[in-house]
Amino acid sequence: MSDYLVIVESPSKAKTIEKYLGKKYKVVASMGHVRDLPKSQMGIEVKNNFTPKYITIRGKGPVLKDLKSAAKKAKKVYLAADPDREGEAIAWHLANTLNVDIESDCRVVFNEITKDAIKESFKHPRAINMDLVDAQQARRILDRLVGYNISPLLWKKVKKGLSAGRVQSVAVRLIIDREKEIQSFIPEEFWTIKTEFVKGKDTFEASFYGVNGEKVQLTNEAQVKDILETMKDNSFSVENVAKKERKRNPALPFTTSSLQQEAARKLNMRAKKTMMLAQQLYEGIDIGKQGTVGLITYMRTDSTRISETAQEEARSYITEAFGSEYIGTEKKKETKKANAQDAHEAIRPTSVMRKPEELKSFLSRDQHRLYKLIWERFVASQMASAIMDTVTAKLINNNVQFRASGSVVKFPGFMKVYVESKDDGAEEKDKMLPPLEIGETVFSKDMEPKQHFTQPPPRYTEARLVRTLEELGIGRPSTYVPTLETIQKRGYVALDNKRFVPTELGEIVIELILEFFPEIINIEFTANMEQNLDEVEAGKANWVKIVDDFYVGFEPRLEKAEKEMREVEIKDEPAGEDCELCGHPMVFKMGKYGKFMACSNFPDCRNTKPIVKEIGVTCPKCDKGQIIERRSNKKKRLFYGCGTYPECDFVSWDKPIGRKCPKCEGMLVEKKLKKGVQVQCISCDYEEEQQM
Repeated sequence: MSDYLVIVESPSKAKTIEKYLGKKYKVVASMGHVRDLPKSQMGIEVKNNFTPKYITIRGKGPVLKDLKSAAKKAKKVYLAADPDREGEAIAWHLANTLNVDIESDCRVVFNEITKDAIKESFKHPRAINMDLVDAQQARRILDRLVGYNISPLLWKKVKKGLSAGRVQSVAVRLIIDREKEIQSFIPEEFWTIKTEFVKGKDTFEASFYGVNGEKVQLTNEAQVKDILETMKDNSFSVENVAKKERKRNPALPFTTSSLQQEAARKLNMRAKKTMMLAQQLYEGIDIGKQGTVGLITYMRTDSTRISETAQEEARSYITEAFGSEYIGTEKKKETKKANAQDAHEAIRPTSVMRKPEELKSFLSRDQHRLYKLIWERFVASQMASAIMDTVTAKLINNNVQFRASGSVVKFPGFMKVYVESKDDGAEEKDKMLPPLEIGETVFSKDMEPKQHFTQPPPRYTEARLVRTLEELGIGRPSTYVPTLETIQKRGYVALDNKRFVPTELGEIVIELILEFFPEIINIEFTANMEQNLDEVEAGKANWVKIVDDFYVGFEPRLEKAEKEMREVEIKDEPAGEDCELCGHPMVFKMGKYGKFMACSNFPDCRNTKPIVKEIGVTCPKCDKGQIIERRSNKKKRLFYGCGTYPECDFVSWDKPIGRKCPKCEGMLVEKKLKKGVQVQCISCDYEEEQQM
């Protein structure tokens, strides 16, 4: 019989830990939370200091029965849930259910699941941290007060099945506000002039800068012609050559947010998948002779702190692999934000000696890709800065100035291992200039004037939305993925080409919340509430007072909304055509992802069709029909065709944009590239700068 019972959340975590602890320990899984607020009622006694009424989660009865039986047989029970608020709350609920004294040394925490870390953590058990529990409880109660009061209003006034939440409502508002920016954006024309210069056998590129030493913005073609006419010939004098040495510092190791962003950019992974894979790597993978080992540290963190032990191991590896000159000597700028739950470290490999290529045969393809990303980012973060030699040259022709710049890596430093991606997809490349001397003459080849138009701000991707929420101080590492899932599940937003667009339903709901509960979607208010919860966690604030301060302002707004909130009837609009299956009129209905067409004879006829969406562009082939969005039958791939089909058979996989090519007057389309969208002409080589 085992002397000690250890309870963790998941079976895979239990399996890994039990191996390290020996026969005296029995490690079992609670399968996550065992108690929660009831689903059928509020479950909070508002007038009794917001006391929550917890019940056993449906389906967890047999689990609790087994845990109680095992706890009675054990000399001591250890609660080893995850090292954050949620984990502390799980431990507290288990302690209450199993009659474990919360002030006893029953709580064990660790940031990584390795033999040394587990054994060390069991040398230092502690009492349950009620400040952490209170912070989690306050968040849960605040969310319940908002959700269980506003949601029924939305069901009654708009549509059943809707919900409102503090963080999710702000996320939807951000997406709606961005869409308004895009719709109201007025493109502005601008031009660039580039040319290739020749010096002996060497060539290099330069761009127009200005006139008489002052920078000039080119806003129309007439300006461009004036500049071209001002230049006498193709000979330019080198007026100035500036040389500099520039340092490029490595990125800090991953937090939850930065991991989700970089995995999206480099690996094309959704946030949910990234976190699922990270959890698997954290809880343990069987790697052959070493058995099951946790490969990364805890994956829900907003800290970039690295333990001294991990730093020393990284330095040893870097010295051996690259040489001592590659060890980072600069003091790393840790980002322990005011709100960072910083018992944690950054996300890093539990040992840099477990190299990605050596583990490839033990990991799935995606596990390996993510582990490699985490490993490389961590190793690079401990390496020396890269040193770049940069040169900038000013070239003059009749007071018209062009500028050429070049850079070359003098010392690669961390770039030997890893380079962080950029949102705009632009990667730095070596671009050398030939030796240039002040006063010498170089010759330009053909000038290339190019017309451009300013672009609206891009729609949010999952990664960009997570970054924005983090920058605004809204949500925490554990809330990002659930927030993204909820706003899509409720039909408030949809993903179009991996970017969020608000649905009509989302716009209606946010408009009502903004009218009656403005603080719920006020960014500053929501961020301040997160800070208040951090104060509770730090033991500097009372959770009941935090909740009460919120409810004092919320309750009268709720009473007003119940009396005054208007009903929004989303009617079935006639679609103007008959059902091809039964002949009854088709109508527009509001569904999970906005409007669609359905037969009015439902449920006898279940025919549905997507709405034909015109994009506001006249067909370039027949010059009569409107271009509409369509989807292919088999793979449901989006394409564009003439609305008069079959009379006109124009079709394009790329979206026409309604502007003509300034070069040949051909049709311009938005071409989807790997890292963004680029406007291109279908008839010539004209293209505009890539947009992310």
